[in-house]
Amino acid sequence: MNTGMIILCLGLALWWGVHFVPSLAPGLRVQLVAKMGLGAYKGLFSVLIITSLVLIVLGWRGTPPEIVYLPPAWGRHVTMALMVIALLLFFAARLPNNLKRVLRHPQLSGVALWSLAHLLSNGELRSLVLFGGLGVWALLQMLAINRRAGEWVRPAPVPAVRNFVWVGVALVIYGLLLYLHKYIAGVALLT
Repeated sequence: MNTGMIILCLGLALWWGVHFVPSLAPGLRVQLVAKMGLGAYKGLFSVLIITSLVLIVLGWRGTPPEIVYLPPAWGRHVTMALMVIALLLFFAARLPNNLKRVLRHPQLSGVALWSLAHLLSNGELRSLVLFGGLGVWALLQMLAINRRAGEWVRPAPVPAVRNFVWVGVALVIYGLLLYLHKYIAGVALLT
């Protein structure tokens, strides 16, 4: 295993560990908050998540692509379409909209769809590790949250105009990611 793959795996392990503390070890979270204070805990959480993302990007870029499977010829086009839906789901969790009345975990569903979409157009080992690892994490996180939080209480409806704001934000971010993808992942999407 090369250094890049080790860094990628460390970043994913850190991501998983930090995110699963509130879901699987709520007692540990309570102890940390009591000892550090809520602000310091959130600060530490943020620093660890940013560190995990930096490790993931550095690990991805430092790992040579080793082909495991050849993605289908249509995979790239389907990925581009699925990414619009994935971003709509992702941002639905943070912006007022009525999708949250239908789907309990829109953000994690968006991550799972992002993962699947990328596996349709990337067949390297590093892709399986990154996208597969984050997709499995998202699915397990949904189960852990359901177990911890119990029965789902649907949020109140919001005015329909709020849905346009949410969709607009997701589409703007989609456009930005199309442009910035070459700087983040080293793969240009716009040619």
